[in-house]
Amino acid sequence: MRTHLRTCSLRVVIPAVFACCGLAPAQPAVQQLGAGLYAYISENDASANSTFLIGRRGILVVDSGLNATEGTKLLGAIRQVSSLPVKFIINTHYHPDHQGGNAAVGPNAVVITTAFTRERTLALIKRPEMEGFHFRPANVTFEKRVTVYLDPYSVDAYYPGKAHTSGDALVYFPQQRVIATGDLFLNRSCPAMDNGSVENWIQALNQVLELPVDHVVPGHFEVGTKSDLRRFRNYLSDLFQQVRAIKERGATLDQVRHEVNTQKYADFRQYPKYQASFADNAAVIYQQLQAH
Repeated sequence: MRTHLRTCSLRVVIPAVFACCGLAPAQPAVQQLGAGLYAYISENDASANSTFLIGRRGILVVDSGLNATEGTKLLGAIRQVSSLPVKFIINTHYHPDHQGGNAAVGPNAVVITTAFTRERTLALIKRPEMEGFHFRPANVTFEKRVTVYLDPYSVDAYYPGKAHTSGDALVYFPQQRVIATGDLFLNRSCPAMDNGSVENWIQALNQVLELPVDHVVPGHFEVGTKSDLRRFRNYLSDLFQQVRAIKERGATLDQVRHEVNTQKYADFRQYPKYQASFADNAAVIYQQLQAH
């Protein structure tokens, strides 16, 4: 339980610290990925990427950024492409950097999440340290899958089981052959792991790799290809297998943190102060195996 509380609070404080430290790419970017579909790559590592789809009569947005400031920047980028109303927002999970801009991006939009994400958002609202955030919790939730029709396109959001959190949503755009993953995929970066399941996370990415996909919009950093996604899956799988083998020899948690070999992924970003490093990822896997 102590580990769960520590990792959950981590994602709440990371945005403010990153923003203060100025850890950000040089420029925000909007990249067209297919018919009517765009990726918004945040210039602020503390704020999540977004994806937006423009239909004939409205717009659907996946993730809205950290807060009203980031949401307003995203809306400005959308308005460079279309003046249609934002009718739907899908949040991939409950962390503030993915949903804090909902009210700014779509004050009248239908907000869609997993039921778990809505419950955790309602809990966040009650926390004193969240006072500066203005969340718009979902008014539509799903347990397994939902399809949104944004004429002439369709959008499939589905829950792949516990992964990064216990209630992630993957959002697939079949006509454009694009998927938005939230933090289930970070391009060349160690993820900060919440109370999910790395073992099932690997299986969730295996399922994505079976889909017709040309572009993958990660929770943070640059848009990836299926090859980039496969490498991130390989990282999680390699680390999981190493930790399990080391643990089976009777190693302690501290030994596991120091014995894993991640040289193949030396180019991955790490944020050790925020439990997003090779050693931290190994520790979470160890703890999850220990709990079984």
